[in-house]
Amino acid sequence: MVLSLIPGVGEKLARKICDHFGSEQAAMDHLKAGDIGRIAEIEGVSPKRALSLARTVAGDDGQFLATKEAVKIHQKLIQQISGFAASAATKERMQLLMPINDISARRETISQAIDFLSQHSKTQDILHKLFRSLSSPRNTIERYERVVVSHEPLEYLKRFCRVLIPGEDETWKDYTVFKSVTWIGSGAPAQAPDGWIILGSKPNEEVIIPEKTLDWFKNNKRVLQSLSSTISLLTSTDKEHPFLSFLEDATSGLSQLPALLDSLYDEGDMAKAESVKDELWAFTKNLQKQVNQEVEQAMNDAKLALSGAELLEALSDGAGFQRRLKEVTGHVIDEAMQEATNQLSELLQGTGVRCPPVIFTSDWPAKVDRGVIDGIDSALEEKLKAQKADHIYTMARKLGPLKGLCEDAIRSLIELEQWLAIARWSEHYHCSMPEIVNHGIWIKNGRHILLGIDADPVTYGLGSAAESQDQQSLALLTGANSGGKTTLLELLAHTCILAHMGLPVPADSARVGGVESLHILAKAGGTQSAGALEQTLVELADVVSDPTPKLILADELEAITEPGAGSRIIAGMLLAARSQPDTCMMLVTHLAPAIIKAAGCNDLRVDGIEASGLDSDLELIVDRTPKRNHLARSTPELIVKRLVERSEGHAKELFGDILGMF
Repeated sequence: MVLSLIPGVGEKLARKICDHFGSEQAAMDHLKAGDIGRIAEIEGVSPKRALSLARTVAGDDGQFLATKEAVKIHQKLIQQISGFAASAATKERMQLLMPINDISARRETISQAIDFLSQHSKTQDILHKLFRSLSSPRNTIERYERVVVSHEPLEYLKRFCRVLIPGEDETWKDYTVFKSVTWIGSGAPAQAPDGWIILGSKPNEEVIIPEKTLDWFKNNKRVLQSLSSTISLLTSTDKEHPFLSFLEDATSGLSQLPALLDSLYDEGDMAKAESVKDELWAFTKNLQKQVNQEVEQAMNDAKLALSGAELLEALSDGAGFQRRLKEVTGHVIDEAMQEATNQLSELLQGTGVRCPPVIFTSDWPAKVDRGVIDGIDSALEEKLKAQKADHIYTMARKLGPLKGLCEDAIRSLIELEQWLAIARWSEHYHCSMPEIVNHGIWIKNGRHILLGIDADPVTYGLGSAAESQDQQSLALLTGANSGGKTTLLELLAHTCILAHMGLPVPADSARVGGVESLHILAKAGGTQSAGALEQTLVELADVVSDPTPKLILADELEAITEPGAGSRIIAGMLLAARSQPDTCMMLVTHLAPAIIKAAGCNDLRVDGIEASGLDSDLELIVDRTPKRNHLARSTPELIVKRLVERSEGHAKELFGDILGMF
């Protein structure tokens, strides 16, 4: 079993996953599609475990995001990008967007999505609305009244209905006690009884229990209508753009789906027959009332010229008077009854049941013939029964082969919507596709997009990707607190992660060297204990001495211990990293001079985010782009400088002396 070969999946869990999705292939399809919600429905599988399994199947080995901080930044980026998705299914699938080895195909697809967004904005807007209904199709697990009779055991069907194997002495007649039967293979009746389906040996699965097949299409109506509308849109759209070709390929083989779904959901004559049957008796009662009212009105309006003798005769012979009255109004009765019959005939149009020429038992007062109406009702019932059986079988036979194609198409549309969401995100933040190079990282007017504000653009680089004067692989970054050092570090991390996912980056342009891992070392929470310090040093040593291509972004490592020891430890780590030609490292620090002294070399690159001073609110006035080979002033130095400017007398002299010590 392939599932059991996935790391962390044993035979027991593999069987559980297969049972949940119905087959191993279906399970793998859901894992590859990142259907995390469905995977997490499996007993004993948490959403986190589901995500991990899906990422493993998608090819993520978990090595690139080498630290917890790198993982956190990736999560924040995915969360922001997924906010531009049209559907929850797309947002879910975006959890699989991880750094991958071969990004060429993904870059090409995203570039085409970006171009499509620019060139076909109206079509994109329509697709965006249609894709809001995208979701992973769901199979309903329920039992049906249908009985399947077969000489084969058909074990897989027993979870959905009764499956019976005929005995040696049994014939089809022994099964007429069941209303809905699917007979498979030999021994079937020459003509199928009402509600029966006769199939040959080894029939297509979708017609064995046709109700199950149609339920899938009915239960997934919303997403299938979205798919159907997309197909209709593509039919009427010039597919000159490559991205539209992707959509056409995704929906290939489904040209008949819109018409078939219309037939399924509307149910045509069957719905008409049901409606007529429901209202038949109320309608005929009204017809009876209508006829009698018309005749009564005609009698009230009748003018009979009677002599005295005729009046006396009428008084003595009521029946004769009624005959005389009927003679005068007979044409009204005939016309009223004929009109009522015509109305009933019109009601029955489209049902396949004809209206009898006579529907009344007497002329006056008019009474509807109950036997006639019962006959119409029975005919409608039989017609409806036959229509339903024929409709269910016919639709299952037509739609069944499309089920797998629909599932594949929906998964493809969710993936394509993912690329469109990335294009929308890229457009919103004015991103550009980075150039992939051999070594280093460089950004021009890069912007930190997770601050919640319009960040100041920064240009910066390390390694051979950078400008000619900045191609050192290691750099110390200095500057005042809140000056933007950590922001720049995170911006480099964003650029590295996005580039290795094949995505655009928030910069006017960028060059990113391919690496196998990203190490983000966050600020330590304070001086560590001996045991914790030892563990930290072991981890750092492993990172800086590893020869594999990598980017290390470290934020104030000196906080792990006292400053003096910290500077010497960091100096050793920097020298180790410097000896690895495929490693790039930037270290944010306040101990640059001490580190350089401890390292015993004066050619270590030191960059500074320089603050020119403090404003009236004691906020830094700062240029966010680092100055090359410049040791920036710290916040305390700026405060002392401000105090020198504002103080008088002995205090001014004292602060001046202190400032001279920096």
